[in-house]
Amino acid sequence: MPLRLIFMGTPDFAVPTLLELVAHGHEIAAVYTRAAKPAGRGMKLQPTPVEQEARRLGIPVLTPATLKTPEALEEFRAHNADAAVVVAYGMILPQAILDAPPLGCFNLHASLLPRWRGAAPINRAIMAGDAETGVMVMKMDVGLDTGDVAMAERLAITDAMTAADLHDALAQLGADLMVRAMGALERGKLQLTKQSADGVTYAAKVEKAEARIDWNRPAREVLRHIHGLSPFPGAWCEMALDGEQVRVKILRCEPADGSGEPGDLLDDRLAIACRDGAIRILELQRAGKAPMKADVFLRGTPLKPPMRLA
Repeated sequence: MPLRLIFMGTPDFAVPTLLELVAHGHEIAAVYTRAAKPAGRGMKLQPTPVEQEARRLGIPVLTPATLKTPEALEEFRAHNADAAVVVAYGMILPQAILDAPPLGCFNLHASLLPRWRGAAPINRAIMAGDAETGVMVMKMDVGLDTGDVAMAERLAITDAMTAADLHDALAQLGADLMVRAMGALERGKLQLTKQSADGVTYAAKVEKAEARIDWNRPAREVLRHIHGLSPFPGAWCEMALDGEQVRVKILRCEPADGSGEPGDLLDDRLAIACRDGAIRILELQRAGKAPMKADVFLRGTPLKPPMRLA
């Protein structure tokens, strides 16, 4: 028999898992997500991506401000769910909530635990130069991503991948993994393994203060820094454009030939020297403008040496 589930998630990353669970016949008793926030020019309330999909599917949506009250627990229990599936929900689940579904609460996490527990595993894996990452389904406990692991899938990280690329790949991989995990749970065949105490790292939330590019780092570190922060918050530097220093986000780049003083423009195709090696900018964004490919940018703003990016 298909499971009766509560789904708890908020951003785009969680949507594929919700859709796959529905497609595989599981009954979604309710969707929990964060409350709508003002966004856009008119600052209208914008429902989360998960809420939008849930309403399209006709699933009841709840947006509690807290799960720590007796009333919230009573409401959660009233759904009579077998289990809860949690994907980037953005709110801590207290022990009473974790204990409510008879089969437990299961989280999809975008790393190979115990590496990169915490808020920003996709960004941190790229920025650290990791060769691979993945997704894991774990049975939740009150710790920060410390629960026993049920299933995992690995994915190679190439230097060409941005955080957006990896996000989309892991979202799809994770949706398939969670469906398989819920299938095994339904059959009573889901096996859990304790996380290793070795290799624990924490993926701290990305702060805007980290976003400035340091051209004094080796080229591959610069590339991974840029890609790990693309598209948000976006790694940035300053360029001398139209007689003033302008902040520009670099969204995508590749290794390039050449060397010079860190930050030097090496040719008329946006190759930039780093401490060791060089990168070529492929996509960038001026403040207040839309992202654009480097060749389009250069048609309107031709640049050539000597010039240094700060």
